[in-house]
Parts: sequence; C-alpha cells; structure tokens
Amino acid sequence: MSAQAPSTVVPTDAELLQAQADLWRHSLYYLTSMALRCAVQLGIPTAIYHNGGAATVPDLITALSLPATKLPFLRRLMRLLAASGVLTVDNSGEEAIYRISPTSYLLVDGVADDGHINHSSIVLSATSTHCVEAALGFADWFKKDVVTPPFKELHGATLFHDNMEDIDEEYHRLANEALASHDNFGIDMALRQFSDIFEGIQSLTDCGGGDGTTARAIVKAFPHIKCTVLDLPEVIEKIPADGVINYVGGDMFKFVPPAQVVILKVYFGNQISTFCHPSYVVVLCSLVFLIFSSSIQIKLGPNFFETIFPC
Repeated sequence: MSAQAPSTVVPTDAELLQAQADLWRHSLYYLTSMALRCAVQLGIPTAIYHNGGAATVPDLITALSLPATKLPFLRRLMRLLAASGVLTVDNSGEEAIYRISPTSYLLVDGVADDGHINHSSIVLSATSTHCVEAALGFADWFKKDVVTPPFKELHGATLFHDNMEDIDEEYHRLANEALASHDNFGIDMALRQFSDIFEGIQSLTDCGGGDGTTARAIVKAFPHIKCTVLDLPEVIEKIPADGVINYVGGDMFKFVPPAQVVILKVYFGNQISTFCHPSYVVVLCSLVFLIFSSSIQIKLGPNFFETIFPC
C-alpha cells in the first residue's frame, strides 16, 4: 500500500492575517525590554515617584532635563511602558497622566522604606550587551558541538563568577548587585506573613547569605535567634563585623555551621541525595528552610537537593 502524503491544513485568511500580526509582535518584543532599560537609565520611575506619584510627559521632560525636541518620542516610550504594565496611565484628560505601578515601584530610587529593594540592577544586567549578544548567537551555538552555556562560550566567563570580573568589572558588580536584590527580596514579607514558622527556633545559618541582609532582618524581628551567615571567603572578608551576625567564610558543599535551621535561598536545579535527614521542609517565597536537629553536623554534597526537588 502506497504511503499517503501528509495532509497540510491551509490556514484561513483570518488566521493568516493574525499570524502576520503575531510575527510582528514576537519580532518586536525586544523593544519592550529595551524600553524598560531606557526607563531605568533615564530614571523615569524615580521621577514620577518624586513628583507625587503621577506625571505627564511634559513634567518628565522638565524633571529629567531632556531636550524639548524629545517630547513626541518620549510620548511613544511612555505609551509602550504603560501598555506593558510598567506604568499605569490615565487618558481621561487632555494630557495623559502616568503613575507608578507595582512593577515600576521596584525600580524607584530613594524610597523611605527599609523593606524596599531597588531592582534596577536586575533590569540593567539582564538587558546588557553581554546577555543580548549571547542571545543573538543562539543559532551559531546550536551548530557547534559544545555544551558550554552560550554566555560562557561567547565571553569565556561565567555570570556571577570572579572570572567575569576580569572581563568587565563594572558588569560583574552590577550582576552581583542584581543577585543580591533578588536574594534579599521578600524576607520582610515572609517575616510578617509567616512569623509562626520561627517559633521555638534558637539558631539559624543562612547559606550564601551575602552581606547578611536576610539574617539582620530575622534578628531584628526575632532578637533571640542566633544567626550565622555562611558565604565564600572573598564575600565575607568584605563585610564589617557588626557584633550581631556571626560571619563565616567557607564552602557550603564542604561544611555548614550547625544550627537548628539552615536557609538555602537559591534553587540549584538538578545539581542538588542529602547526607543528613531533615525533619521537614518548608518552601516559603524564595526561601527554603531545612530544619535540622541542632546536634547534627551538616555536610552538603553535590547532589544535595535531588531527593527534595526531583526534576
């Protein structure tokens, strides 16, 4: 019996028209990211915030000291930012009024709130030429018989690692600032909403705790908890002693200072069997609390999370 030719469904006229529109939309998506980057670089969210939380385009021209000739172009940028949800807009009047949205609130500089963490570094690092160039090379990367990630293959360095500092010191600083913003975000909310989790806890070790922002927030809310921050020696040596947090430099895969609670804030994917048995696991925001008996010496192996987060 002869093989039947595969049937092809021919799209309707309406579907083809929609398909073309979708192609334009997908092809120009990058402009949304670039518009967001531009807004951060110009300081648009901060200018609106300090203008009482609302501003027209002429207000922003003045506040940002931009040339008047850029007025029509700034209008286009603002419309795109509003359409993508970065800002909100009120078009009921003669002049559109733009306001801060929850998204742009995270990009405001100078908010008088201890719990506010500026996320501008996340935007700037993720939309940098280093990341964009790596993405533009995806097709060439797939043609090569390599398994090195595209970013490292192109730049010869790994994001967040010290070898990136040798290539671009400023970008390395920015990327690690972004990582810190992500890691420290949400701890105040967690402490407010789930404070009962910390009842009965006397000691805690924050693995990869960086500058101790999370540990300090915990101690501020629960002064009786003895907090230790574990991070790489080159990170710890830059942190001044404060008499509140115990800072320890070391490798979490070799030793973790014993405590009732170990906080692991970063999910390691498929790289994480455990060498000791947790009593229970609580997933909370971006935090993972592994509760151990205080008498157990903790050692993590390279496959630590495999049984906890199977993928």
